[in-house]
Amino acid sequence: MITFFWIALFIIFYTFFGYGILLFFLVRLKKFFKKPFNFQNNVPLPSVSLLIAAYNEADIIEQKIVNCLSLDYPKHLLKVIFITDGSSDDTPQLISKYTEVKLLHQNQRSGKMAAIKRAMPFVDTEITVFTDANTFLNASAITELVKHYQNDKVGAVAGEKRILVAEQADASAAGEGFYWKYESALKNWDYQLYSNVGAAGELFSIKTALYTPVESDTIVDDHMIAMRIAEKGYIIAYEPKAYALESASANSAEELKRKIRIAAGGIQSIFRLKKAANPFRNPILTFQYVSHRVLRWTITPWLMIAVFFANISICLQHPNLELYQVLLALQILFYLAAAVGAVLESKAIKIKLLFVPFYFCMMNYATIAGTIRYFKGQQSAAWEKSKRKTN
Repeated sequence: MITFFWIALFIIFYTFFGYGILLFFLVRLKKFFKKPFNFQNNVPLPSVSLLIAAYNEADIIEQKIVNCLSLDYPKHLLKVIFITDGSSDDTPQLISKYTEVKLLHQNQRSGKMAAIKRAMPFVDTEITVFTDANTFLNASAITELVKHYQNDKVGAVAGEKRILVAEQADASAAGEGFYWKYESALKNWDYQLYSNVGAAGELFSIKTALYTPVESDTIVDDHMIAMRIAEKGYIIAYEPKAYALESASANSAEELKRKIRIAAGGIQSIFRLKKAANPFRNPILTFQYVSHRVLRWTITPWLMIAVFFANISICLQHPNLELYQVLLALQILFYLAAAVGAVLESKAIKIKLLFVPFYFCMMNYATIAGTIRYFKGQQSAAWEKSKRKTN
């Protein structure tokens, strides 16, 4: 029991903190032996298609169009394509007013991945950029993304996701904002070591020629599209100067719904990305993929429960071992802080000290719930919109 306790505790620590610490030092060690890629100025820019799948986004779609058309990229090299399949509000009609963009619409809704697969034959540019309808890009986003394609080894580039967090944010907003700041740091170090292991649908790009259609029932399409390119031996770059701004989830319930879906999609992707998990094909990619993604989506949340009960068992069997009593007390204190954070959040009482443990526990609960939902076959590929805060 004691051996299991320490092995499980190590895996938990490694998953959430140890991998980041290890990456930090590996990246600095690498810089002694290899200089980063040197981007050239005045290089001809590639043609780009900006692809946006929008479902019932009438309240925000015109702001998105204005944002797309105001991007600092040569107009003759940029095509903007909206796919509104299944939308039952005024989204298609509002888009149709703008002759500068191309609209693809059909009444049937088959999910985001199916919409993307339908749209890709209309893309005839060198680069395809994917972005969500409810996010807004900084003016230089596309320019910053495409510079990485000067490196022939790069097949995809992920931008940064930023959460708009108000000064008096609640637990869902503050927790989500903190999580994405940490994730951005990990992605940056991943790329500096070798490659990212996925991309967020808010903003990422690919070499169009490398696009491989993924299954229409894919739940996390952005992750799968990028990783299928990585499985071909290409690098997924990361560019923090290209970012998508998005409002936080309206509340914890909405954020939980979103996380459960992502977790279900994560389990689905693990079964389908067999090449990425094969260390004999690309050991560095596999190391990063397992460390950053697979552990989070599989055993670690379950190990957190197991460690808690193993700690109780050890304390009952060996009451004189004070170290385990201290560790149990710390676990109880952490989970109590998360529970208090949940209660306060439901009452709109804002104590930032409790945001992180509450969000951390909610995130791991979502992983367990998403895994159960996936194996029960209850997760649809059609995106269920999460309500976002209005700013």
